[in-house]
Amino acid sequence: MSSAAATAGMETTPLERGLTTVSIMLATIMQALDTTIANVALPHMQGSMSATQDQISWVLTSYIVAAAIMTPPTGFLAARFGRRKLFICSVAGFTIASMLCGAATSLPEIVIFRLLQGAFGAGLVPLSQAVLLDTYPKEQHGSAMAMWGMGVMLGPILGPTLGGYLTEYYNWRWVFYINLPVGLMALGGIMAFVPETAKKPGLPFDWFGFALLSLSIGALQMMLDRGESQSWFSSYEILVELVLSILCIYMFLVHMFTARHPFLEPGLFKDRNFAIGLIFIFIVGVVLLATLALLPPFLQNLMGYPVVTAGILLAPRGIGSMIAMMLVGRLVGRFDIRFLILFGLSMTALSLYEMSCFTTEVSATTLTMTGIIQGVGLGFIFVPLSTITFATLNPKYRTEGTAMFSLMRNIGSSIGISVMTTMLTQNTQVVHSSFAAMLTPFRHAMQAPWLPDAWDWTTTAGAVGLNNMVTTQAKTIAYLDDFQAMMWIVLAVAPLLLVMQGPKKPKPGDEKHMEVMD
Repeated sequence: MSSAAATAGMETTPLERGLTTVSIMLATIMQALDTTIANVALPHMQGSMSATQDQISWVLTSYIVAAAIMTPPTGFLAARFGRRKLFICSVAGFTIASMLCGAATSLPEIVIFRLLQGAFGAGLVPLSQAVLLDTYPKEQHGSAMAMWGMGVMLGPILGPTLGGYLTEYYNWRWVFYINLPVGLMALGGIMAFVPETAKKPGLPFDWFGFALLSLSIGALQMMLDRGESQSWFSSYEILVELVLSILCIYMFLVHMFTARHPFLEPGLFKDRNFAIGLIFIFIVGVVLLATLALLPPFLQNLMGYPVVTAGILLAPRGIGSMIAMMLVGRLVGRFDIRFLILFGLSMTALSLYEMSCFTTEVSATTLTMTGIIQGVGLGFIFVPLSTITFATLNPKYRTEGTAMFSLMRNIGSSIGISVMTTMLTQNTQVVHSSFAAMLTPFRHAMQAPWLPDAWDWTTTAGAVGLNNMVTTQAKTIAYLDDFQAMMWIVLAVAPLLLVMQGPKKPKPGDEKHMEVMD
């Protein structure tokens, strides 16, 4: 990194910084929205493409795998070709791929176009974070990360709401077409306001390391995404993907510490705050996306809410995050960041505890308040975490670091969704079996004259009705078990805050020293 890049925040005016922020935030929101906005449209795509449930799932799988594989090389590509040029190519490619997805007429077409969309969109979030960190002076990094966090956090939260509305009142294709105006505005702003960084045309690329990491990440994502439909480890496909992922990541780690020019510099992980920050952002990914994956079916299938209403009930979570990020951006410089993260963890755990007490009769007010509390908690975690993770990291690792930060969040999301979905299915079966074992003709309650006719186990219709009620209760308990499991995960990582170092206040002359070092 050049001294110009390192001190960019000192050389730009507030107006230029503001326009730069708006431009890159549009790109961030566009990419973050697409992680969840297409989920609610899958049933409509399935009918339009005449695809099976397993086939249409590739619309999500292809995007996730491509994004995961192309996130790590963001740092190299930015150094090799320039951050601004890479940003422009990524936004343009993502927007064009979105249009192609909306115009797709067959399943192979939309899967290929989603692969392109994921590949081009992979670098948008880490690039936007790196640009903001370089654009703003160090004392304003907290405010910068608050603005960046709004896009990263609000995108997945508002995705189901916006996707449900567009699908219900327009067409599933508008889930992708909506990216056109946002992409064009982001592209124009980036071309006008984002400065170029120094290029390193002779920088060597570790193709072997990249291949190993890509195979490991791709196999892991495939295993997590297809595990449930393939009965997990009873399937040879899942076993092969597991072995391939473990073997490739082991070979990658050995190669990273022995190669002369490795794909990822080992020095990147020697920073204590950065290493612990990756663990925390992994947990944030687990809680944020797993909760968003569980709540829509809970609201629609068990509580009977239509898709639009369910999306509206999820919106307060985004309002809570927005409020928290506006507050925490001002508090970062005044309080120890670790206390702010602890407060966020406490609020998130409290919301998950409240969710573990839900019933199918829970009121909309309770759902709204719980969502706001969780949004506030995640906001208080995400912004300070983004600040403290990079507070002590050498600036030369910044782009690679932001790429790894985004990658760990995405992997956490995939693992969280897969594990929680598997637990939901298994616990539903266990609880259903336990309940069914107690419903015998020898129980007094089953012989009572006040037993509803709809649950009369002596008739076929009554037995079916009784089984449906048992299934509903079993699913409800399984959902609550998932929420409780996530609560314990959040509480379990809290002690890691004791190991993190609070960011040191810059001393006079540090900026000059940085320029000399660069």
